[in-house]
Amino acid sequence: MPALRATRAPTGPVEGVWRFPVPAVEASVPRTRHAVRDRLLAQGMAGVRYQELVDDLLLIVSELVSNAVTHAAELSPEVTTELTVGSGWVRVSVEDGDPYRPKALESDAGRTGGRGLLLVKSVTLQAGGVCDVERTGEGGKVVWASLPVPPGDVR
Repeated sequence: MPALRATRAPTGPVEGVWRFPVPAVEASVPRTRHAVRDRLLAQGMAGVRYQELVDDLLLIVSELVSNAVTHAAELSPEVTTELTVGSGWVRVSVEDGDPYRPKALESDAGRTGGRGLLLVKSVTLQAGGVCDVERTGEGGKVVWASLPVPPGDVR
């Protein structure tokens, strides 16, 4: 009879990469946010320890997908969000086919919009992460943010 081996429960989120392609329409913003939330929870990021991280990631996804739908839909009928869970970090990126590279606008109380990327940068930096905009090989762009996963319990 084989000996029983004790298995250890994962000490953090399960790693992997998931892609969520959606049409470049407004209804895709909540659809993508819900898909990312469900995947984060399925990967082990439920509970109080991960709540702030998940909230930050969902805000970032909402802003990036909303920006892509609003500004890139004419040149990009599809927007793809990629979620990557690594060892100690989580990255979300949103890719579209529009070559225009967005810039974070400064805060202006007179404007009612246009501060989504500024918000993404602020949330990302406050969480100890990094974000950037890069060109794709096909001539479009990908906007991404990578945030650290909170450390495990110290015993």
